[in-house]
Amino acid sequence: MSNPIVSLNTGQNTSLHESAQLQVTIQCASAPSALDVSCFMVNESGKVPSDDYFVFYNQTADPQQSVTLQQMEKLKCTFLIDTHKLRQAPVSKCVFTATLEGGTFAQVEKCQAIVQAGSQQVTYEITQATQETALIFIEIYKHRDDLKVRAIGRGFFGGLKPLAESFGVEVEDPAAAEVAAASAAPAPPSPAPVPSTNPAPAPVNLSKIDLLKRKVTITLEKKKLEPIKARVAVVFDASGSMYHLYRNGTVQEAFERILAIAATFDDNGELDVWFFAEDYLRAPSVTARDFENYIARTYTLGSKGGTNNEPPVMEDVIRKYTVEEPNVSMPTYIIFFSDGGVSQKRKISQLITKSSTKNLFWQFVGLGQANYGVLQKLDEMPGRYIDNANFFALDDISSINDEELYDRLLNEFPAWIKEARAKGILA
Repeated sequence: MSNPIVSLNTGQNTSLHESAQLQVTIQCASAPSALDVSCFMVNESGKVPSDDYFVFYNQTADPQQSVTLQQMEKLKCTFLIDTHKLRQAPVSKCVFTATLEGGTFAQVEKCQAIVQAGSQQVTYEITQATQETALIFIEIYKHRDDLKVRAIGRGFFGGLKPLAESFGVEVEDPAAAEVAAASAAPAPPSPAPVPSTNPAPAPVNLSKIDLLKRKVTITLEKKKLEPIKARVAVVFDASGSMYHLYRNGTVQEAFERILAIAATFDDNGELDVWFFAEDYLRAPSVTARDFENYIARTYTLGSKGGTNNEPPVMEDVIRKYTVEEPNVSMPTYIIFFSDGGVSQKRKISQLITKSSTKNLFWQFVGLGQANYGVLQKLDEMPGRYIDNANFFALDDISSINDEELYDRLLNEFPAWIKEARAKGILA
């Protein structure tokens, strides 16, 4: 019996022991940002047979379930390979890669790939620093009747999108697709296509929202939280003092970052949206398919204006989720943006207290340095059945990175879910 521990250098390969299952781990000790680890299942030409054979955080297995993304953390990712199913899959090898959301691999310490095949362990540590933002670690490939692993250690310039495209994954660019569709000349009629029993899958959409979803997931994992299923709503202050934040794109940016939470939590990825000032607007719900320029398309700049009047919009939010669309098994997470001037202490307190017996959690976010009134005293609010609200203020939402924003947004909501279930608010 050969030594069950094998260490590879770049370019080396070794046979893997016969095993029903392989475990592949990609990890590092430290990095300037989270690792986005992927597996590209490719044929002899180095291309995926279809986008279904791109296994990553937004598609956790191939059609045969031969490669499954089992665990994903900020600096560590684990895949399971069913060797019998892999031998039947229409691919010749599995290529394991990682990209960085910020920084380069020259800033990464102790970058490793570990393959466990029964009692055999194969390790590969990349010791040579690379300035690229993407890295191909190893490949597991079919060789006659065996499976082998080869150490690659090759850098790749660009992020996940160009890396995926290099393996033949069709990555949708929503903005480019929209422009192309608008400018394309009418095509001449073509013969009706012959129906296919195996229609081509839709392109994998690696839009900005998909990449933000990854950061939401990292926040949950860092807090050691189970995946959350919830309805998600956002309420935007549209008073006169917010005008410049709408005009300079800050509100659209905040909207996109919240949409990523809805895309992660909600079964259909839908975000419900309200705007308010003296009056309010219940806007059309939105998903990651139609997020671009949503604020400009939906809200007429300056149409609300005036001063803040929170109670009417809060009443409409409560009405939607407890009267029009009640669902006691599904928590509702409401993110409420205000730039201050909160004055109706008594009415706001009554509404928060009234909704403390409902499946609603209010996350208030202050924008800038202003008078947030009762929102700054939520922890002291008496009479509630359960603590159902949280508040924090940001001097400038554009200056806070995604990881910190999601850490703060998800600070109390998961604990509220647990307590709401214990007290019978959630079925």
